[in-house]
Amino acid sequence: MTPRELLGTAEVPGGEPLRLFRRGADFMIVLERNELMNSRMSGSEEALATMTIDRLRSSAPHLLVGGYGMGFTLRAALAKLGPQGRVTVAELVPEIVDWARGPMVELTAGCLDDSRVAVEFGDVADVIAAGRGTYDAILLDVDNGPDGLVRPVNDRLYSARGLSMARAALRPGGVLAVWSAAKDAAFARRLREGGFDVDEVTVRARSNGKGPMHTIWFATGR
Repeated sequence: MTPRELLGTAEVPGGEPLRLFRRGADFMIVLERNELMNSRMSGSEEALATMTIDRLRSSAPHLLVGGYGMGFTLRAALAKLGPQGRVTVAELVPEIVDWARGPMVELTAGCLDDSRVAVEFGDVADVIAAGRGTYDAILLDVDNGPDGLVRPVNDRLYSARGLSMARAALRPGGVLAVWSAAKDAAFARRLREGGFDVDEVTVRARSNGKGPMHTIWFATGR
């Protein structure tokens, strides 16, 4: 087997470092023993964007994506949005964007330079809290599910208070979409108790319809 090559390490405020590896043509972002992202598995992250946009009423929506990851969600959103659509990407770790413009530049495919894209460096929770009635959709793929895996403080995103802030940041009919590697009945219940109508969808990890099953919750404010 081809060995993994360490390309970079990034500090996470309040969490453990992230490491970028390459094995052959594949890239992996790893947190301790957890592989958070792999360039071979993009299908569910792409579905996070396309299935959210399918649920929106606006012909020129403004999406908030947290965080950038390997850009699968952003690229899928740009491919589906019209010329008037906009995407704000909230990224806590600047090195993630450096990697996108550096060793993963071919994978990035220029998406960060699209005129419809704005990148805000910082905690997506703070971006959400600062926006009232700002976004048509908020797309969260910050941890491997609705708990603070990358750093404990991320738990606030998935708490009742965090969901209330997300609802306030959405425009009428807006969608909060949350990606997860597994089901979480307690989180789905918390969404409903927070005033959302919830559509829970399972999708394959890979764009060819193979790989493990992942979960996306599409929550629309009542």
